[in-house]
Amino acid sequence: MEDDTTPRENDQRGHGWYRTLVEEVNDLATVVDTDGTITYVSPAVTRILGYDPDELIGHEGYEFVHPEDRERNADALETVLSDPSESETVEVRFRHADGSWRWIEATVRNRLDDDVIDGILLSSRDITERKEYELEFQELAEEYEALLNNVEDAIFLINVEEDGDTVRFEFERLSPSYEHQTGITTEEVQGQTPREIFGEEQGTELEANYHRCVNAGEPISYQEELRVGEGARFWQTKLAPVVSDGGITRLVGVTRNVTERVERERQLRQQNERLEEFASVISHDLRNPLNVARGRATLLAEQTESDHLDPLLQALDRMEAIVEDTLTLARQGDTISETESVSLTDLVGKCWATVDTADATIEIVDEMTFQGDPGRLRHVFENLFRNAVEHGGSDVAVRVGSHNETGIYVEDDGPGIPVEQRDEVFEPGQSSAQGGTGFGLTIVKRIVEAHGWELSVLDGTDGGARFEFEMAEQGEFA
Repeated sequence: MEDDTTPRENDQRGHGWYRTLVEEVNDLATVVDTDGTITYVSPAVTRILGYDPDELIGHEGYEFVHPEDRERNADALETVLSDPSESETVEVRFRHADGSWRWIEATVRNRLDDDVIDGILLSSRDITERKEYELEFQELAEEYEALLNNVEDAIFLINVEEDGDTVRFEFERLSPSYEHQTGITTEEVQGQTPREIFGEEQGTELEANYHRCVNAGEPISYQEELRVGEGARFWQTKLAPVVSDGGITRLVGVTRNVTERVERERQLRQQNERLEEFASVISHDLRNPLNVARGRATLLAEQTESDHLDPLLQALDRMEAIVEDTLTLARQGDTISETESVSLTDLVGKCWATVDTADATIEIVDEMTFQGDPGRLRHVFENLFRNAVEHGGSDVAVRVGSHNETGIYVEDDGPGIPVEQRDEVFEPGQSSAQGGTGFGLTIVKRIVEAHGWELSVLDGTDGGARFEFEMAEQGEFA
């Protein structure tokens, strides 16, 4: 069958087909002449940039391009004019009809030889969201680099590769701080497993914690031993998983060299063990002959009269008090590891009943409960009550209550403690009371600090001494 259409009709049909295609696709099609004047804009411009096509036709495209991007746009146009076989893709900011700037990615092609287009064709799409994401990603990457390069703690990144039931851990990157503290560099470990770097024994221990983090699916903290140098052996590490596409693809570790702290704790344990041995010697080997001497002196006092007997018995009683206080100091100053809920009223009542208070009075101003070790705290309140009676007299008035919602106070109306002596009173052997051991307030300070509290001495409400304990955690007040 013969085609009866003329060449002109074929051209018109092709032109119409092309225009229909351009107007229906989502991308924005623009045609400019060699001077950059817009000769055609597809209807997509309304949806993408808010303009009616007639608002742009006849204007130079540069008018709508951001000043900082015009040179890049001109270079792309010049390239395709110089070599029609080349195409250029350029990203520029184009002014929206509402005055805002939108990022446009345009592919530029020379179609001057095309009878239908007869110009430079730009196929464009809005990439504003992508550019914003890239900018955000770049800012995060810069923050990440700043953190990695400047934080004092050592940071390491582990790639997690799962293959069926097996998981492979490979070092990806080490922070400069990690490299400085261990002497190991990223280049040495990148792509290597912990066993390949640290040997079978240490590597297996490291991977056990990595497996634990992956299985937990959440951050974990632990102390590990990693021998990388004389001054770096023990590390406090926090490991966190990075989830991507529903799976853990990376572990981020932040670790701190705690070798000195661990060594100090070890030395402290050894000192405490020796102190416990010393306390046992005092408790058994010294107390037994002391009890014999007191018994003999008591019998002697019943059988004869002598001016020397009362001073002898007083000296023996003082020795007994010193032994008791020394044992308390040796055994009660350790850090408190276990606590329970303590009622201030119950604790004060029990302590007041065990102290020889003569005609002294006690007032509990506030009722509260708090976390502490009631056994050790009895030594605190008993010593403070005894101290108040010894220095304030047999009729001293003692008051106990709460302050600042996070602390306890014990005060009396005695003579008080001069400001210049308030630091000295906590030193062992410091006592102004006749017959005192000088250890009472030292015991108070040791036990209070073992709780993690702060102790201070102030003037009492009625001019006496006031001892305040500031607790680390808030108590519950009734």
